[in-house]
Amino acid sequence: MIPTVAVTRYVTPLREGGSLPGIVEGDDLGTYVCKFRGAGQGLRVLVAEVVVGELARRIGLRTPRLVALDLDPAIARYEADEEVQDLLNASAGLNLGIDFLPGSFGYDGELPAGAEVAARVLWLDAFTANVDRSWRNPNLLVWHRELWVIDHGASLYFHHGWGGGALLKEGAPGRFAAQPWSVDDHVLRSAASGLGAADAEITALLDESVFADVLAEVPDEWLEPVPGAETPEAVRAAYVSFLLARLGTRQWLPLEAAR
Repeated sequence: MIPTVAVTRYVTPLREGGSLPGIVEGDDLGTYVCKFRGAGQGLRVLVAEVVVGELARRIGLRTPRLVALDLDPAIARYEADEEVQDLLNASAGLNLGIDFLPGSFGYDGELPAGAEVAARVLWLDAFTANVDRSWRNPNLLVWHRELWVIDHGASLYFHHGWGGGALLKEGAPGRFAAQPWSVDDHVLRSAASGLGAADAEITALLDESVFADVLAEVPDEWLEPVPGAETPEAVRAAYVSFLLARLGTRQWLPLEAAR
């Protein structure tokens, strides 16, 4: 599992979007962006963050270190903001911590790492069906002149249907595997010409064992039981089957944009 760190202090909210992430300090003296389990998007967003972040790391992309932040809701008593108090009280237990990168700034169109890295970002977003890396919200940082990918909670949309029984339907992994992904709105669309080369390189790095290792990083308590997968291990196996099915096809990869 990703390392566990106890939260020692809530510093300030980051009022971006609807989830109200915050800056916190941990007992390892680290500073983290905390994404709370009590936010409206639910635990599956935290799962997507870990799965896609760890896949990014394994295919050679830079992404901040992830930890599980153990939050004692007693910290809420020191907060004057009632909205923050409510969120902290609703988030007892393990939350997601993303290593804070001091001095980083948002991607502004200048690509410090080159087209090869951009093509890998495109490949990752296509593979995981990430719809949230547009100019409206690039979810890219530049730190020490390197490109870093962040915020992957909008990926892996398929798991949001599991609670309603989607896993019980025959061929569910195959339907995700065949689902196309559009590059049209992507902030790095200009790098699409490198998708073919990126695909060949990245495919050699991924297999069932890699997916299983990635899912092993996710805390058990974030893997909610759903019809057809009643235990954390069964939920992990479901994610692996969907990712493996996707890797075995290419309908999702917008290679026509590379021409």
